[in-house]
Amino acid sequence: MIGFMGAGKSSVGRLLAADLGVPFIDLDESITTQAGRSIPEIFESEGEEAFRQLETEALLSLQDSTHSVVACGGGVVLAAANRGTLKRMGTVLYLKVDAAEALARIGDTSTRPLLSGPAGAMAATSLLAARECLYEALADKVVDTRGLSIPEVAQSALKAISDRPTP
Repeated sequence: MIGFMGAGKSSVGRLLAADLGVPFIDLDESITTQAGRSIPEIFESEGEEAFRQLETEALLSLQDSTHSVVACGGGVVLAAANRGTLKRMGTVLYLKVDAAEALARIGDTSTRPLLSGPAGAMAATSLLAARECLYEALADKVVDTRGLSIPEVAQSALKAISDRPTP
């Protein structure tokens, strides 16, 4: 699953994995476990570029995993290599959200390095605008999460990945 921060990837992913009876993997949690520190700490001590490298390594470590639901961080789509890896891994589901709703869902942005500070709302809008075309281009399926609860999004996601195109 891909999408902007606050789209619900982690929360929806847990429900979707349970519905499908497969493991759930949160890529950001994998990174923090492997690095032994939080994402804000990684950003502060080593910068975004170092975090993105850890993100790529974590994603690559999953490429041979069998059926699972993987919630990716919002910026995973920035690297072309990651986009290729995601396409090879299976169905890419984009959870779509607008910046205002994402910020409302996130609430306190102090743990979000790219949104912390007084310009968080403006940063969210510009980050989403820059990434949205990447999300759209990479997605096999899109679920609009706006105005929906986590269980409603999970049901929409389940339906989206279960729908088969008719010949």
